[in-house]
Order: sequence, then C-alpha cells, then structure tokens
Amino acid sequence: MPEKAKNPVKTTMTTFAIVEALQELDGCGVTELANHLELPKSTIHNYLSTLEQEEYIKKEGTTYTVGIRFLELGAYARNCMQIYDIAKPEVDRLAEETGELGNLLIEEHGHGVYLHQARGERAVRVDSYVGTRVDLHATALGKSILAHLPTHRVDEIVGHGELPQPTERTVGTREELEEVLEEVRTRGYATDNEERLEGLRCVAAPIQATDGRILGAVSVSGPVNRMQDDYFEEELPNQVLETANVIELNITYS
Repeated sequence: MPEKAKNPVKTTMTTFAIVEALQELDGCGVTELANHLELPKSTIHNYLSTLEQEEYIKKEGTTYTVGIRFLELGAYARNCMQIYDIAKPEVDRLAEETGELGNLLIEEHGHGVYLHQARGERAVRVDSYVGTRVDLHATALGKSILAHLPTHRVDEIVGHGELPQPTERTVGTREELEEVLEEVRTRGYATDNEERLEGLRCVAAPIQATDGRILGAVSVSGPVNRMQDDYFEEELPNQVLETANVIELNITYS
C-alpha cells in the first residue's frame, strides 16, 4: 500500500475527494456535493470553479462532471508502461481467437487496475473498463497476481480479517484465500467462478519477469453458459497460459 504522507496537504486531499465524489455520484450540483462531503457550499463552489477553470471538470447547467482531461493523464501513464505496449497485441489476439473478452490487469497501490480490454465477436459487456480498479481477491486476474507476491505484500493488500464479497461466491477470509492461491501456484492459472460478477467466469494467468517479479496478469472472461467443462478447465487455460508466456518472452527479449 502507499506510504502515508508525513504532512498531507489538506487542500489536495479535498480536491481529490471532490473529483472522486463527482465520479461516484455520476455528476451533481453544488448542494448535493456539499451534503455528500459535509462541506460548506461556498467551499465546494470555490473548488469546482478552480477545477473547471483548469479543465479537469465540466459544467452543464448546474451539474458538474469529471472532465475528459483525466483521460489524457491516464493514457500517458499507461503508455509509459512496457507491459502495455508488449501485451496489448497479444490480448487482442486472444480475444479474437476465443471470441470473448480479453483483459490485461496490473496491481497498483493494492488494487487491480485494468490496462487494456479487447472484445471478441461474442464478448459480453461488463461493468469494467480501462482504468477500473477492483479488489484483487475477487478476480481471477487478481488472484494470479496475489499468488506470486511476497507474503508481506499480500498482508498489506488483504490483511487478515474478512474480505469484501461482491457476490456470494467470493472468497471471504484470508484462510480461504491462502488455499486458493496455493492452488493457483500449483496449476499455473486462476479462475473466477462468478466471484466478481454473477453470470461471469474468467480464466487468468500471471505475467512474470525472469527474476520472479509479478508484472500483471492476462485473462479471458465470458458467460457461464459458454465457460463450461473441458473448454473452461483445459482449452481456455492453455490459451491463456500460452498468451502469458508469449508476453513474458517478448518482455524479456525486447
């Protein structure tokens, strides 16, 4: 997890709280935002006016929303990552071959972050998009990463108490998670059986550097009715593992 700032700047924290609240509320007015954050309307208005002036938010009527300028920053950060440049064409190929949804995810500040998604001709629409952050323990991608992190890092990310459960199938305790991660290490890949979204299954494999560092994970997601039997247990894992291996080789020798 990120280190705590020794002297956090309150105005900076408030700025980001406002931006995140605009996202959470899907846009809102000054009064609603002030009530949500329990801050004076005059204070909220000053922050919003400044953010609008700097083009980070936009205003339509009385409603403020997050601006597209954040996309520029996110795209820049993503394009600086070697794994994105190398893995993108392989994830695209995987999605085309399977017809499903291909995903590339990394760990940052204890969360899983989608760097790239590619849609095959049969791919279903889900609630995630590039930049979406998810709990690592609730996804096949995240479990692939957790399985290869040092124990102290896993401690920092998931702790030892109960874990959030997006669905009734999600792993709920650290003890259960340890059993799952050991299985991931043995098999070489992870699965998600409706653990983040009901009706969706996923197969994921880790992407590792030659020194053992975990760089990210790649996966294929699809509806339960297609993710069945040998396809889900053998064919798809082999395709995902092959893709991860190609990415690892290309990273090593690039």
